[in-house]
Amino acid sequence: MPVLDRIIQRITPAVTRVAIDGPDAAGKTTMASELAARLDRNVVRVSVDDFHNRPEVRRRQGSLSPKGYYEDTFDYDAFRARLLEPIPAGAVLLVDGVFLLRPELRSYWDLSIYLDVRPDETLRRALIRDFGIFGDAVRERYTLRYLPGQAHYRALADPLGHADIVVDNNDPESPKLVASR
Repeated sequence: MPVLDRIIQRITPAVTRVAIDGPDAAGKTTMASELAARLDRNVVRVSVDDFHNRPEVRRRQGSLSPKGYYEDTFDYDAFRARLLEPIPAGAVLLVDGVFLLRPELRSYWDLSIYLDVRPDETLRRALIRDFGIFGDAVRERYTLRYLPGQAHYRALADPLGHADIVVDNNDPESPKLVASR
């Protein structure tokens, strides 16, 4: 059975909040959009990217700091207050983004999915996807900030160990279910 079908089976009427986590360029937004299109209920689609802190907060530990990437990128207080607590009755909230399985957010998710992608594949995808945004600085940003920030997150929060579903998404045309708890 395809991975997406297995995930859809897990989104029962009791499930109202679904996190799709994983490193940058893992395919989180694509998976969330595919799930939203196939679910037979009201879906609220959001990305944690909609809750970025102001640049001066995001970069207070340095513009290339991996620790700053993990600690300062998002306004989690606003994320919780505006999104996680007030969900429309009968709806399912699909949230995609990095760091969604950090300790202070775990209890909000009825179902959590982690898309696992190797760092070299993340970088390969980022060089294609983000060149238009960052230009030649893409490799530096990923090598110094984003990839080490993800390593920091994995070491600190163990998202693979806490996710309900882990998907190997190194080949997005053929994702593989690694764990389903």
